[in-house]
Amino acid sequence: MVSIDVSDFYKEWAARSGDVIDAAEGAGPGSLDGLRLAYRAFFQDSIPAPDEVEFHAVDAGGVAAERVTTAGAVEGRYLVYLHGGAYIVGDPQGYRGLVGHFARRLRAHALVPDYRLAPEAPFPAAVEDSVTAYRWLLEQGTDPANVVFAGDSAGGALAVSALVEARGQGLAMPAAAIAISPWANLEHTGATMFSLDGVDPSVGRQGLRRAADVVLGRAPANSPLASPVFADTRGLPPVLIQIGGHEVMLSDALRLAAKLAEDSVPVRLEVAPEMGHVWHLLVGHLPAADKAVSDGVAFALEHLSAR
Repeated sequence: MVSIDVSDFYKEWAARSGDVIDAAEGAGPGSLDGLRLAYRAFFQDSIPAPDEVEFHAVDAGGVAAERVTTAGAVEGRYLVYLHGGAYIVGDPQGYRGLVGHFARRLRAHALVPDYRLAPEAPFPAAVEDSVTAYRWLLEQGTDPANVVFAGDSAGGALAVSALVEARGQGLAMPAAAIAISPWANLEHTGATMFSLDGVDPSVGRQGLRRAADVVLGRAPANSPLASPVFADTRGLPPVLIQIGGHEVMLSDALRLAAKLAEDSVPVRLEVAPEMGHVWHLLVGHLPAADKAVSDGVAFALEHLSAR
Protein backbone atom coordinates (compact mmCIF):
# COMPACT_ATOMS: atom_id res chain seq x y z
CA MET A 1 0.00 0.00 0.00
CA VAL A 2 1.23 3.48 -0.85
CA SER A 3 2.13 5.81 2.00
CA ILE A 4 -0.07 8.89 2.44
CA ASP A 5 0.68 12.09 4.27
CA VAL A 6 -2.77 13.16 5.47
CA SER A 7 -2.12 16.89 5.24
CA ASP A 8 -0.63 16.62 1.76
CA PHE A 9 -3.51 14.46 0.59
CA TYR A 10 -6.08 17.04 1.65
CA LYS A 11 -4.09 19.92 0.14
CA GLU A 12 -3.82 18.22 -3.23
CA TRP A 13 -7.46 17.12 -3.12
CA ALA A 14 -8.56 20.70 -2.41
CA ALA A 15 -6.38 22.07 -5.21
CA ARG A 16 -7.68 19.55 -7.74
CA SER A 17 -11.28 20.19 -6.69
CA GLY A 18 -10.76 23.92 -7.14
CA ASP A 19 -9.36 23.40 -10.63
CA VAL A 20 -12.38 21.28 -11.56
CA ILE A 21 -14.81 23.95 -10.34
CA ASP A 22 -12.90 26.60 -12.34
CA ALA A 23 -13.17 24.50 -15.48
CA ALA A 24 -16.85 23.72 -14.87
CA GLU A 25 -17.47 27.48 -14.73
CA GLY A 26 -15.59 27.91 -18.01
CA ALA A 27 -12.53 29.45 -16.36
CA GLY A 28 -8.98 28.25 -15.81
CA PRO A 29 -6.47 26.80 -18.26
CA GLY A 30 -7.37 23.11 -18.00
CA SER A 31 -10.08 21.23 -19.88
CA LEU A 32 -12.81 19.74 -17.70
CA ASP A 33 -12.39 16.30 -19.25
CA GLY A 34 -8.65 16.34 -18.66
CA LEU A 35 -9.02 17.50 -15.07
CA ARG A 36 -11.56 14.76 -14.41
CA LEU A 37 -9.13 12.13 -15.67
CA ALA A 38 -6.34 13.60 -13.51
CA TYR A 39 -8.69 13.61 -10.50
CA ARG A 40 -9.41 9.93 -11.11
CA ALA A 41 -5.70 9.15 -11.35
CA PHE A 42 -5.02 10.99 -8.09
CA PHE A 43 -7.62 8.88 -6.28
CA GLN A 44 -6.41 5.66 -7.87
CA ASP A 45 -2.80 6.39 -6.95
CA SER A 46 -3.65 7.52 -3.40
CA ILE A 47 -6.26 4.85 -2.57
CA PRO A 48 -5.62 1.75 -4.70
CA ALA A 49 -8.09 -1.10 -4.83
CA PRO A 50 -7.54 -3.90 -2.30
CA ASP A 51 -6.73 -7.48 -3.27
CA GLU A 52 -9.41 -10.04 -4.14
CA VAL A 53 -11.72 -7.43 -5.67
CA GLU A 54 -12.67 -7.33 -9.36
CA PHE A 55 -14.36 -4.61 -11.38
CA HIS A 56 -16.62 -5.07 -14.39
CA ALA A 57 -18.36 -2.46 -16.54
CA VAL A 58 -22.14 -2.99 -16.74
CA ASP A 59 -25.12 -1.26 -18.31
CA ALA A 60 -27.51 -0.70 -15.43
CA GLY A 61 -30.74 0.01 -17.28
CA GLY A 62 -29.05 2.55 -19.54
CA VAL A 63 -26.77 3.96 -16.84
CA ALA A 64 -23.07 3.15 -17.08
CA ALA A 65 -21.86 1.51 -13.86
CA GLU A 66 -19.26 -0.77 -12.35
CA ARG A 67 -20.12 -4.05 -10.72
CA VAL A 68 -17.63 -4.86 -7.99
CA THR A 69 -17.19 -8.52 -7.07
CA THR A 70 -15.43 -9.57 -3.90
CA ALA A 71 -14.09 -12.93 -2.82
CA GLY A 72 -16.25 -14.48 -0.10
CA ALA A 73 -19.25 -12.22 -0.65
CA VAL A 74 -22.60 -13.37 0.72
CA GLU A 75 -24.78 -14.45 -2.18
CA GLY A 76 -27.15 -11.67 -3.23
CA ARG A 77 -25.72 -9.04 -0.86
CA TYR A 78 -25.08 -5.67 -2.52
CA LEU A 79 -23.66 -2.28 -1.67
CA VAL A 80 -24.93 0.49 -3.95
CA TYR A 81 -22.26 3.17 -3.68
CA LEU A 82 -22.73 6.75 -4.90
CA HIS A 83 -19.41 8.54 -5.29
CA GLY A 84 -18.64 12.09 -4.24
CA GLY A 85 -17.24 15.00 -6.25
CA ALA A 86 -19.83 17.79 -5.95
CA TYR A 87 -21.81 16.24 -8.84
CA ILE A 88 -19.10 17.66 -11.13
CA VAL A 89 -16.26 15.16 -10.89
CA GLY A 90 -15.62 11.60 -9.71
CA ASP A 91 -16.35 8.18 -11.19
CA PRO A 92 -16.42 4.50 -10.21
CA GLN A 93 -12.83 3.94 -11.32
CA GLY A 94 -11.51 6.58 -8.93
CA TYR A 95 -13.48 5.08 -6.05
CA ARG A 96 -12.30 1.50 -6.45
CA GLY A 97 -10.17 1.79 -3.32
CA LEU A 98 -12.82 2.98 -0.88
CA VAL A 99 -15.62 0.91 -2.40
CA GLY A 100 -13.40 -2.16 -2.49
CA HIS A 101 -12.57 -1.84 1.21
CA PHE A 102 -16.24 -1.32 2.12
CA ALA A 103 -17.43 -4.22 0.01
CA ARG A 104 -14.78 -6.62 1.28
CA ARG A 105 -15.53 -5.86 4.93
CA LEU A 106 -19.26 -6.09 4.29
CA ARG A 107 -18.80 -9.36 2.38
CA ALA A 108 -20.85 -7.88 -0.44
CA HIS A 109 -20.67 -7.17 -4.12
CA ALA A 110 -21.20 -3.55 -5.12
CA LEU A 111 -22.84 -1.50 -7.85
CA VAL A 112 -21.34 1.94 -8.48
CA PRO A 113 -23.36 4.08 -10.92
CA ASP A 114 -21.36 6.37 -13.18
CA TYR A 115 -24.09 8.96 -12.95
CA ARG A 116 -24.08 11.95 -15.29
CA LEU A 117 -22.19 15.03 -14.11
CA ALA A 118 -22.77 18.78 -14.25
CA PRO A 119 -22.49 21.13 -16.04
CA GLU A 120 -23.27 18.84 -18.97
CA ALA A 121 -26.10 17.20 -17.02
CA PRO A 122 -27.25 19.42 -14.13
CA PHE A 123 -29.68 18.50 -11.34
CA PRO A 124 -31.57 16.19 -11.15
CA ALA A 125 -29.55 13.96 -13.52
CA ALA A 126 -27.56 12.30 -10.72
CA VAL A 127 -30.75 11.42 -8.84
CA GLU A 128 -32.40 10.03 -11.95
CA ASP A 129 -29.41 7.85 -12.84
CA SER A 130 -29.02 6.52 -9.31
CA VAL A 131 -32.67 5.48 -9.13
CA THR A 132 -32.47 3.89 -12.59
CA ALA A 133 -29.42 1.85 -11.56
CA TYR A 134 -31.15 0.72 -8.35
CA ARG A 135 -34.27 -0.30 -10.28
CA TRP A 136 -32.06 -2.32 -12.63
CA LEU A 137 -30.41 -4.09 -9.69
CA LEU A 138 -33.82 -5.08 -8.32
CA GLU A 139 -34.90 -6.26 -11.77
CA GLN A 140 -31.96 -8.68 -11.74
CA GLY A 141 -33.70 -10.47 -8.87
CA THR A 142 -31.77 -8.82 -6.02
CA ASP A 143 -33.72 -8.78 -2.76
CA PRO A 144 -33.87 -5.17 -1.45
CA ALA A 145 -33.50 -6.58 2.07
CA ASN A 146 -29.96 -7.55 1.02
CA VAL A 147 -29.03 -4.10 -0.31
CA VAL A 148 -27.37 -1.18 1.45
CA PHE A 149 -27.00 2.30 -0.05
CA ALA A 150 -23.95 4.40 0.76
CA GLY A 151 -22.21 7.48 -0.56
CA ASP A 152 -19.90 10.31 0.38
CA SER A 153 -20.12 14.10 0.07
CA ALA A 154 -22.49 14.76 -2.84
CA GLY A 155 -23.01 11.01 -2.92
CA GLY A 156 -23.81 11.07 0.80
CA ALA A 157 -26.72 13.41 0.14
CA LEU A 158 -27.60 11.41 -2.97
CA ALA A 159 -27.86 8.23 -0.89
CA VAL A 160 -30.83 9.91 0.81
CA SER A 161 -32.26 11.83 -2.16
CA ALA A 162 -32.21 8.82 -4.48
CA LEU A 163 -34.16 6.81 -1.92
CA VAL A 164 -36.72 9.61 -1.58
CA GLU A 165 -37.23 9.50 -5.34
CA ALA A 166 -37.21 5.68 -5.45
CA ARG A 167 -39.87 5.59 -2.73
CA GLY A 168 -41.92 8.07 -4.77
CA GLN A 169 -41.67 5.75 -7.77
CA GLY A 170 -42.92 2.82 -5.70
CA LEU A 171 -39.61 0.93 -5.49
CA ALA A 172 -38.94 -1.23 -2.44
CA MET A 173 -36.54 0.30 0.03
CA PRO A 174 -33.13 -1.25 0.76
CA ALA A 175 -32.15 -2.46 4.21
CA ALA A 176 -30.27 0.71 5.22
CA ALA A 177 -28.31 3.72 3.99
CA ILE A 178 -25.00 5.29 5.01
CA ALA A 179 -24.46 9.00 4.36
CA ILE A 180 -20.79 9.95 4.69
CA SER A 181 -20.02 13.66 5.04
CA PRO A 182 -23.25 14.49 3.19
CA TRP A 183 -23.55 17.72 1.19
CA ALA A 184 -27.11 17.90 2.43
CA ASN A 185 -27.99 21.60 2.14
CA LEU A 186 -27.02 23.55 -0.97
CA GLU A 187 -28.20 26.77 0.70
CA HIS A 188 -25.10 26.43 2.93
CA THR A 189 -26.76 28.06 5.91
CA GLY A 190 -25.40 25.86 8.70
CA ALA A 191 -23.40 27.62 11.42
CA THR A 192 -20.28 25.56 10.72
CA MET A 193 -20.27 26.78 7.11
CA PHE A 194 -18.89 29.93 8.71
CA SER A 195 -17.24 28.82 11.95
CA LEU A 196 -15.24 25.99 10.33
CA ASP A 197 -14.57 27.68 7.00
CA GLY A 198 -10.79 27.52 6.70
CA VAL A 199 -10.57 24.75 9.31
CA ASP A 200 -12.01 22.06 7.05
CA PRO A 201 -8.94 20.87 5.12
CA SER A 202 -10.63 20.07 1.81
CA VAL A 203 -13.71 22.20 1.17
CA GLY A 204 -14.89 25.70 2.01
CA ARG A 205 -18.16 27.59 1.79
CA GLN A 206 -17.23 29.69 -1.24
CA GLY A 207 -16.13 26.68 -3.28
CA LEU A 208 -19.31 24.82 -2.37
CA ARG A 209 -21.45 27.80 -3.37
CA ARG A 210 -19.71 27.97 -6.76
CA ALA A 211 -20.14 24.23 -7.28
CA ALA A 212 -23.84 24.46 -6.35
CA ASP A 213 -24.40 27.16 -8.96
CA VAL A 214 -22.95 24.84 -11.61
CA VAL A 215 -24.96 21.84 -10.46
CA LEU A 216 -28.36 23.38 -9.87
CA GLY A 217 -28.87 25.14 -13.17
CA ARG A 218 -32.19 26.93 -12.73
CA ALA A 219 -33.34 24.79 -9.80
CA PRO A 220 -33.53 26.47 -6.38
CA ALA A 221 -31.00 25.47 -3.74
CA ASN A 222 -33.77 24.25 -1.46
CA SER A 223 -35.09 21.70 -3.96
CA PRO A 224 -35.77 18.65 -1.79
CA LEU A 225 -33.87 16.22 -4.01
CA ALA A 226 -30.85 18.54 -4.20
CA SER A 227 -30.91 19.41 -0.49
CA PRO A 228 -32.45 16.49 1.42
CA VAL A 229 -32.71 18.56 4.62
CA PHE A 230 -35.89 19.85 2.91
CA ALA A 231 -37.17 16.46 1.71
CA ASP A 232 -40.07 14.36 2.94
CA THR A 233 -38.05 11.36 4.12
CA ARG A 234 -40.89 9.35 5.63
CA GLY A 235 -40.68 5.65 4.86
CA LEU A 236 -36.93 5.55 4.30
CA PRO A 237 -34.87 2.73 5.81
CA PRO A 238 -32.51 3.29 8.77
CA VAL A 239 -29.81 5.85 7.99
CA LEU A 240 -26.32 6.25 9.44
CA ILE A 241 -24.78 9.71 9.08
CA GLN A 242 -21.03 10.01 9.59
CA ILE A 243 -19.52 13.49 9.70
CA GLY A 244 -16.17 14.92 10.73
CA GLY A 245 -15.89 17.42 13.57
CA HIS A 246 -13.84 19.79 11.37
CA GLU A 247 -16.23 19.79 8.41
CA VAL A 248 -18.06 22.88 7.22
CA MET A 249 -20.95 20.50 6.46
CA LEU A 250 -21.25 19.48 10.13
CA SER A 251 -24.25 21.67 11.01
CA ASP A 252 -26.17 20.62 7.91
CA ALA A 253 -25.46 16.95 8.68
CA LEU A 254 -26.97 17.53 12.12
CA ARG A 255 -29.95 19.16 10.43
CA LEU A 256 -30.36 16.16 8.13
CA ALA A 257 -30.31 13.82 11.13
CA ALA A 258 -32.98 15.92 12.82
CA LYS A 259 -35.15 15.90 9.68
CA LEU A 260 -34.94 12.13 9.40
CA ALA A 261 -35.83 11.76 13.08
CA GLU A 262 -38.78 14.12 12.70
CA ASP A 263 -40.01 11.95 9.83
CA SER A 264 -39.78 8.82 12.01
CA VAL A 265 -36.80 7.39 10.12
CA PRO A 266 -34.41 5.46 12.39
CA VAL A 267 -31.22 7.49 12.29
CA ARG A 268 -27.80 7.26 13.87
CA LEU A 269 -25.40 10.20 13.88
CA GLU A 270 -21.66 9.71 14.38
CA VAL A 271 -19.40 12.77 14.69
CA ALA A 272 -15.68 12.01 14.47
CA PRO A 273 -13.75 14.67 16.44
CA GLU A 274 -11.25 16.71 14.42
CA MET A 275 -11.81 14.72 11.21
CA GLY A 276 -12.04 16.40 7.82
CA HIS A 277 -14.24 15.70 4.84
CA VAL A 278 -14.67 12.00 3.93
CA TRP A 279 -11.76 10.90 6.10
CA HIS A 280 -12.80 7.35 5.17
CA LEU A 281 -10.71 7.78 2.04
CA LEU A 282 -7.65 7.34 4.24
CA VAL A 283 -8.63 3.79 5.22
CA GLY A 284 -5.48 1.82 5.90
CA HIS A 285 -3.55 4.99 6.75
CA LEU A 286 -5.59 6.66 9.50
CA PRO A 287 -7.03 4.77 12.50
CA ALA A 288 -10.11 7.02 12.52
CA ALA A 289 -10.77 6.09 8.88
CA ASP A 290 -10.52 2.39 9.63
CA LYS A 291 -12.92 2.84 12.54
CA ALA A 292 -15.41 4.81 10.43
CA VAL A 293 -15.48 2.14 7.72
CA SER A 294 -15.82 -0.61 10.33
CA ASP A 295 -18.64 1.29 12.05
CA GLY A 296 -20.43 1.72 8.72
CA VAL A 297 -20.14 -1.99 8.00
CA ALA A 298 -21.41 -2.86 11.49
CA PHE A 299 -24.44 -0.60 10.98
CA ALA A 300 -25.19 -2.23 7.64
CA LEU A 301 -24.95 -5.71 9.13
CA GLU A 302 -27.45 -4.77 11.83
CA HIS A 303 -30.09 -4.25 9.15
CA LEU A 304 -29.25 -6.67 6.33
CA SER A 305 -31.06 -9.98 6.10
CA ALA A 306 -29.14 -12.47 8.22
CA ARG A 307 -27.26 -15.16 6.27
